[in-house]
Amino acid sequence: MDWKNRIVSDKNVLLGKPIINGTRISVEFILERLADGWSESKVLESYPHLKKEDLQAVFSYLNDFVKDGLMVEIRSKVSE
Repeated sequence: MDWKNRIVSDKNVLLGKPIINGTRISVEFILERLADGWSESKVLESYPHLKKEDLQAVFSYLNDFVKDGLMVEIRSKVSE
């Protein structure tokens, strides 16, 4: 999936956060819902202007960042 047509950034919309093209819904917002336990179907039901392809674009976008090593390194804390 090529996310570049579905995930965009505009400095005049949500301070330039990546959003779903044609909406004011950020990638961050979608991820927060999913992290809170929402299913994909609940997201799509709650935001009917979103399409399944939009959610796939979010996952593809994140996959590219993880694959390219652009994510922040997570350090585990070892207790002694």
